[in-house]
Amino acid sequence: MAISFFFFLLLLCSSKNSYGFQPKTTIIETKDLPRVHTLQTTSLLPSTVCKSSSKAISEKSLIKIVNKHGPCSGLSQDKANIVPSHAEILRQDQARADSIHSMLSSNSLEKTSLQDKPGISIGTGKYQVGIGFGLPNTKLSLVFDTASQLTWTQCQPCSVYCYDQKEPIFNPLKSSSYVGIRCPSATCNRISSEGMQKGCSTKSACIYGVTYTNTTFSVGFLAQETISLTSSDVFQGFVFGCGQRNRFPNGGRAAGVLGLGRGWFSIISQTSNKYHKVFSYCLPSSEASAGYLKFGDGNLPSSIKFTPMSKLFEGTNYYGLDIVDIGVGGERLSIDRSVFSSSGTVIDSASLITRLPPAAYSRVRRSFVAKMTNYPTAPKFENLGTCYDFSGNSTVEMPTITLYFDGGVEMPIDARGILYFNKISQACLAFAKNNEDDDVMIVGNFQQKGYEVVYDEANGRVGFAAGACS
Repeated sequence: MAISFFFFLLLLCSSKNSYGFQPKTTIIETKDLPRVHTLQTTSLLPSTVCKSSSKAISEKSLIKIVNKHGPCSGLSQDKANIVPSHAEILRQDQARADSIHSMLSSNSLEKTSLQDKPGISIGTGKYQVGIGFGLPNTKLSLVFDTASQLTWTQCQPCSVYCYDQKEPIFNPLKSSSYVGIRCPSATCNRISSEGMQKGCSTKSACIYGVTYTNTTFSVGFLAQETISLTSSDVFQGFVFGCGQRNRFPNGGRAAGVLGLGRGWFSIISQTSNKYHKVFSYCLPSSEASAGYLKFGDGNLPSSIKFTPMSKLFEGTNYYGLDIVDIGVGGERLSIDRSVFSSSGTVIDSASLITRLPPAAYSRVRRSFVAKMTNYPTAPKFENLGTCYDFSGNSTVEMPTITLYFDGGVEMPIDARGILYFNKISQACLAFAKNNEDDDVMIVGNFQQKGYEVVYDEANGRVGFAAGACS
């Protein structure tokens, strides 16, 4: 991508408009946790009616999160909206996991500079939020991603290429608050140190290049703009990417990316004077519901429990956690802690399925299967190898699954986050096995349903509050 970046850098420079593991076998019963979940099979069928969180509706300080293909996004009635199959969604998610593993492998962390590491797949690009850009305010839909730090959006005149997006493409000439960043400058020089590609136009405009994969990237002008998160949360001089050459095939016609990862360019760092590097979200519980994104530490749920952030991934965009065990059906499996600590764990908003170390997955699968003998098995589905046929069942009873984190934090997975339904006759355990023991464990968004997840980077901790999203 480096060669292609400089090729398109030349195109931009010539443009007329330069804006500016072996586990133990002991099982410990956890008496205060439920053993099973029971779901109505009809609740697993897709809905065409949007159901927003009452909290998201009542609090003006919250930003609504929607599933890009669900009825809350507005795209479901759009003929240009192509809904991928479940198989394609899982393949996109696998690409995301593969790129995270490549970037965060122990060898990569120890031996490779950040600038030389491969890009990360945007995955399914499943969740979007609306953010206002410029004066006057132009609202744009962005994929929000806790593993990206640079916020960018497509910008006119699209001097090289822009893809089709939901809203009109942002026009910097119509904003009174747009300011291009010069090259050289201290801000422009940070692009390279933060792991992106940097260039200068013939008119001394700072150019950025951010690569996710060979088919997903943005190249354009680094600039400052006024952004509006809500009607009362407005920030001047926000540094962002004004994209002139962009590819975003999995973006669901979003205008770009909202960078919630760690790093200097992240919206978390740029708004730290007001929000103190704290944000939280409740993801939609289904495709037909809406969640919310919140900045700052105000009105945090009283039920929240915090676990320390892992120090293993400091210096990256990722938020690390230390998982110590997993429970199935109300019983802790007492998996040796080294199974998790040797690879580390990250929590990721854009990954779908949770990825487990091979030894941990084997234990979880074995315990889960032993408690699901009342149902016939079904063929594997993509990378999900533990599947069941629930045809003819009005209800489904499944064992609970709980993640245990450092600091005594327990995270019982919501009933909707345990089985991935391709169809009623093929529902699969929504956990996948990593290929290698040293592949990082990933806590995906499918298992984060029903929780307000709080990221407190200033105090080095992540919190989970069950039942706080309704």
